Amino acid sequence: MYDFFMPWLLTLLIILGKSLLLVVVLLVLIAYLLYADRKIWAAVQLRRGPNVVGPWGLFQSFADLIKFVVKEPVIPAGANKGVFLLAPLVSSGLALAAWAVIPVNYGWAVADIDVGVLYIFAISSLEVYGVIMGGWASNSKFPFLGALRSAAQMISYEVSIGFVIVTVLLVSKSLNLSTIVLAQQHGFGTLIGLPINTFLDWNWLGLFPMFIIFFISALAETNRPPFDLVEAESELVAGHMVEYSSTPYMLFFLGEYVAIVLMCALTTIMFLGGWLPPLDIAWLNWIPGVIWFVLKVCFVFFMFAMVKAFVPRYRYDQLMRLGWKVFLPLSIAMVVITAAFLKITQLG
Repeated sequence: MYDFFMPWLLTLLIILGKSLLLVVVLLVLIAYLLYADRKIWAAVQLRRGPNVVGPWGLFQSFADLIKFVVKEPVIPAGANKGVFLLAPLVSSGLALAAWAVIPVNYGWAVADIDVGVLYIFAISSLEVYGVIMGGWASNSKFPFLGALRSAAQMISYEVSIGFVIVTVLLVSKSLNLSTIVLAQQHGFGTLIGLPINTFLDWNWLGLFPMFIIFFISALAETNRPPFDLVEAESELVAGHMVEYSSTPYMLFFLGEYVAIVLMCALTTIMFLGGWLPPLDIAWLNWIPGVIWFVLKVCFVFFMFAMVKAFVPRYRYDQLMRLGWKVFLPLSIAMVVITAAFLKITQLG
């Protein structure tokens, strides 16, 4: 009996250890990405940004955390209290769960499963429920309207993201995220005869239109400006989070930022070579792959932050038109073109 249960117990402890390490590192990274987001926005507007708590304001995110935790949560009298409190847990929990299959280096994933892409699809589809639950349980028309907007927006752009990922799968011939990264060792640069593997082999160049569609759809999927119509201040105050305060509000906010960093990580894996160095030369290969991965994620997040700083907000009808009438036909056309190209050239 001991011999039977011991391997299972050891495996469980290893998975729990990996999960705990991932969550801690991710939360600390998000604290400083949030700080960077505010600093970048301030720099564009010629302001200082956070600069009081700690040296250069580096502890501002932790001060905000303490503020949210010690505040009293206020629950509206007419709200469904169980669903009201469950919604932010669902939202943040699912956002964190999606990271289980993200490889930050070769073999560095909590669960490096062969259907990692399908797992991401499944989790991202369920994330809508946290928003809907929060809006409905508040028992107020403005949160409910914000929740409906959010659900429509997330579903609309998930379709485009799905077709973009299909083109990547056609090129990589795998649903495993690690294999998708390794497949980018040979790409456009190899086709034109470059002697070493470079950043020109990554999917961003060969699938450039899909890279742009994925980046813009990721902004809309995560409610980032200019697509933050769920929380449009002039119309809905804070969308589905209107009635939330203290820790439940913080959990919604955390789930949103975890999803943003997840999209940055997926952009890195699908199009920017994951943990691969930009040039396959000795001194760049000495740098650990996880460092390259984090640097690329931070670069994509910087692009997210810059878009927030200088692109004006869309109207809701423009947002839906872009998703259904522009990105969807384009992404379907690119799936067909990519499949035809791979078939004709025998590369697939």
